[in-house]
Amino acid sequence: MDAAETLAALSFDGDGLVAAVAQQHDTGEVLMLAWMNRAAVVETLATGRVCYWSRSRGALWRKGESSGHVQRLVELRVDCDGDAVLLLVDQTSAACHTGQRSCFFRAAREGRVVTIAQPIAAPS
Repeated sequence: MDAAETLAALSFDGDGLVAAVAQQHDTGEVLMLAWMNRAAVVETLATGRVCYWSRSRGALWRKGESSGHVQRLVELRVDCDGDAVLLLVDQTSAACHTGQRSCFFRAAREGRVVTIAQPIAAPS
């Protein structure tokens, strides 16, 4: 899909965003959930480096621009409703700002939320 066809397949919400799940392409590990606007989708497809929309900063966020923990796009998939994308990526080091490989490093077990993995990098 080129950018125009991809954008046409997406249903952006009232804020102009779609949910974006990043998954390590070769292991299937779910790394993170973030948001993309039209500009982030276009830039990601054009450069092959994943770019998101930061709701807290109100600006484009190029994954790894300050930490060096870059996500290289392998494939962008659009869900059945067009309101979410799955980004198959090659992740360099940690995906999470806490230094964890994945943002999903906690699990509900026996009525408690417990940490199930240790950081692999310094928090950013």
